[in-house]
Amino acid sequence: MRLTNVAHLRLPFGRLWGYDVTVGERGAALPVSFDQGRHVGAGDRAGSWMALSFRLRGPVERERLAAAWMTVVARHGTLRSAFTPGPGPGDAPELHDVALAPGAWVEHEIGPGQAVNDALREVLDAACSPYRAPSHRLCVLETADGPTVVIGADHAHVDMWSMLVIVRDLLAALNPGEARGEIGSGTERPTVPAFAEHTRALEDRPAAPDDVRGRWAEILAACGDVMPCFPLPLGDVASEHPERVEVRDVLDVDDTAAIGSRARELGVSTLALVVAAMTEVTRDLAGEPLRAVFPVHSRTPTPESGATWHDSVGWFITNAVIESPDPDPRACAAAVKEAVRLGSWPLADVLAPWGGMPAAPGMFAISWLDLRRLPVRVDSVGLEAQYVGAAIRTDGVMLWFVLDDSGLHLRCRYPDTHEARRNVGGWLDALVARLRSR
Repeated sequence: MRLTNVAHLRLPFGRLWGYDVTVGERGAALPVSFDQGRHVGAGDRAGSWMALSFRLRGPVERERLAAAWMTVVARHGTLRSAFTPGPGPGDAPELHDVALAPGAWVEHEIGPGQAVNDALREVLDAACSPYRAPSHRLCVLETADGPTVVIGADHAHVDMWSMLVIVRDLLAALNPGEARGEIGSGTERPTVPAFAEHTRALEDRPAAPDDVRGRWAEILAACGDVMPCFPLPLGDVASEHPERVEVRDVLDVDDTAAIGSRARELGVSTLALVVAAMTEVTRDLAGEPLRAVFPVHSRTPTPESGATWHDSVGWFITNAVIESPDPDPRACAAAVKEAVRLGSWPLADVLAPWGGMPAAPGMFAISWLDLRRLPVRVDSVGLEAQYVGAAIRTDGVMLWFVLDDSGLHLRCRYPDTHEARRNVGGWLDALVARLRSR
């Protein structure tokens, strides 16, 4: 499945509809995770969402689609919660349950000469910002060839895995009689724990051991006591710039199988070989070890609660850091293992000496998602499904790898300066060439 950007998204022309749910009273207060607090605390803004688009195989009545959507919303607690600003200036945002009920479809006019993508972006920017209640939106483009569905949500409530869960559950609710295997009907599927339960469980975990704290301190010290930054100049990024987004198909099916076979011969993962290539390229072009923010998922069962989170929706991603000075694949496998461990503890406590996550202009992050290994699957080819990122201004470099049955793909976002085009683009060119040469 390609990971694209709303400006690059392939959309048919048709009538654009969005579903307005009915919002009722606020309910009980819920815990706010460390990452939710950082994200929502930055305030209402455009481009804080992520989305997934897919095509249905035949006509579907809007009311039937709305009913299926309400089944999904009823199943996942985070979709029935909303943030509000703290009571005073500088106070942390608060999160509450919110009652949602069926509502009505609203048509969003696509203006003369306006691209469908731009019209969709306006809808999602408005509906999926951090303090909207709710901050998600079901949209549909109706065409003669059938509907294209786009589901967007503020990042505070979802991650990329969650978007697959949402689509799977929506399809199951639309066609319960066709559901098989892991896809049950919307009424028969068991309840799942809400993300707020995960936040509580994480808060109850013991503090990180001294060696984890020490390793965080070592890596951040090597980066000037801030989170790792891209190792080559990006130009003046004291303020944010319009983003430049590159989407590349790195390896096809055969090449992906070949690199996977090579990884097995070495006793490492495909990710370790990709990290080895990035380590080599960074050493050759910048003369430095590979250091980056390294998001890891937190859906592993918690010993305290015993709950599993594979079928839940929420922001089950926490940040770690990776340091890889040695391009030997086994050393890179060890670096990945260490990064996962560094991200497996409550970060509010780990990062307290820095007053929270010490972000800086030029921050460099690398995300990896192997869809073949997820316990949640959808027919992404038949659905023509695409992950969709928002269009934003940025001062950092974010690199996503997506591995699926069609190969290895990447998307990279960076500030659109001349230096960043040259240096990030050159780094990507070298990385893609290195991976293909393997």
